[in-house]
Amino acid sequence: MALQLYNTSGRRKEAFEPIDPANVRMYVCGPTVYDFAHIGNARPVIVFDVLFRLLRRRYGDAHVRYVRNITDIDDKINAAAKANGEDIRTLTERTAKAFHEDVAALGCLPPTVEPRATEHIGPIIKMIETLIASEHAYRAEGHVLFSVASDPEYGKFSGRSRDEMIAGARVEVAPYKKDPGDFVLWKPSPPDLPGWESPWGRGRPGWHIECSAMSEAHLGETFDIHGGGLDLIFPHHENEIAQSTCAHGGKQFAHYWLHNGFVTVDGEKMAKSAGNFRTIRDVLNDAPGEAARYAMLMSHYRDPLDWTGERLEQAKHTLDRFYLALRDAPASAGGGMSPEFEAALDDDLNTPLALAALHELLNELNKATTDADKARLAGELRASAAILGLLQRDPNAWLKGPTDEAAEIEALIVQRLDARKAKNFAEADRIRTELAIRGIVLEDKPGGKTEWRRAV
Repeated sequence: MALQLYNTSGRRKEAFEPIDPANVRMYVCGPTVYDFAHIGNARPVIVFDVLFRLLRRRYGDAHVRYVRNITDIDDKINAAAKANGEDIRTLTERTAKAFHEDVAALGCLPPTVEPRATEHIGPIIKMIETLIASEHAYRAEGHVLFSVASDPEYGKFSGRSRDEMIAGARVEVAPYKKDPGDFVLWKPSPPDLPGWESPWGRGRPGWHIECSAMSEAHLGETFDIHGGGLDLIFPHHENEIAQSTCAHGGKQFAHYWLHNGFVTVDGEKMAKSAGNFRTIRDVLNDAPGEAARYAMLMSHYRDPLDWTGERLEQAKHTLDRFYLALRDAPASAGGGMSPEFEAALDDDLNTPLALAALHELLNELNKATTDADKARLAGELRASAAILGLLQRDPNAWLKGPTDEAAEIEALIVQRLDARKAKNFAEADRIRTELAIRGIVLEDKPGGKTEWRRAV
């Protein structure tokens, strides 16, 4: 079965056919680095990491180019830096570093290229000049704006009526606009804000033009897949399409558009005022990153996802069972994806169904009676789960959890073994009970060896 992806542009699943199988190209809108990334920001990073892994498996690592940008010039960044009393560059470097640490803890591969908006001012200015020359943009009071009336296709992608688009743009209505829906490509910068010299004076780019310029710089005028969250369909992606198609003489911008669903927390929209705001850092303090990743993949990427403590706890316990089975299986030389698992991902990245296929492999592994079958099934389980970024850790390391108290636990186990050798069974039982209260399970093995893990 060919990979089927739900294309937002056509509102239907379509077979994925790359423009060039030797150069599969994907662009995903990345973070605006003004604060710690929240759990909603984590969802597209994980979703498109799975797609990246799957494409690499199909076409080869060297033939897939994944670009995820960093927005490091934005009014939110300016405001946050002012509120913190710090330099803007200091803020963006610090928060970008935190983002990288957080998504690495979630098991996400780095993209092939991670461009920054501030490093692409030249291409941005060039694209704006092209839009002005073709009368798709105009200058007004130090600003450059895109003329939505110049693009008869504007609004088609998001399916919004003219009234809806005007309502959506109302917060940016200004007297210098020819049309309320026109959006900023370039705006002037006062001395206290970042700015670059341009044909229209010292200023900085608008948000939308940044992604158009960066995607062209690293993927070309037309590429395969553009992704992001559902909230970006309008105005961000609508505006990207308008800018890029008009700047490139009507050429198609991206062939496939993928959007992940919204994330709520405990049944409500996430907000600091509601007390349910969760950064990735907050979640990583509660559970390993792999558990958070599994919890995300329990829902189909296009469906809404409600983040709860129970969901995270369930994911952690499920991974415990997988790692316990892998720990007890013989070493495997590797394996391929199971057909059921592969079919699930081919159906528009149906990760809940793919996880169900992993559970079937787990059941078979637990029932297997020969070392050969156990090794084969363990290899297939690991190879399949690798596409989801799961089950790649050493099982003992996972089951023992954080290592900060491991030395103390190991010392108590030695004391227990010494007590048993001295036939002081009361002391040996006391130590076992003490460890059990702390959630540590002891497993006595042949030859007097004792293994331990945290309770599953």
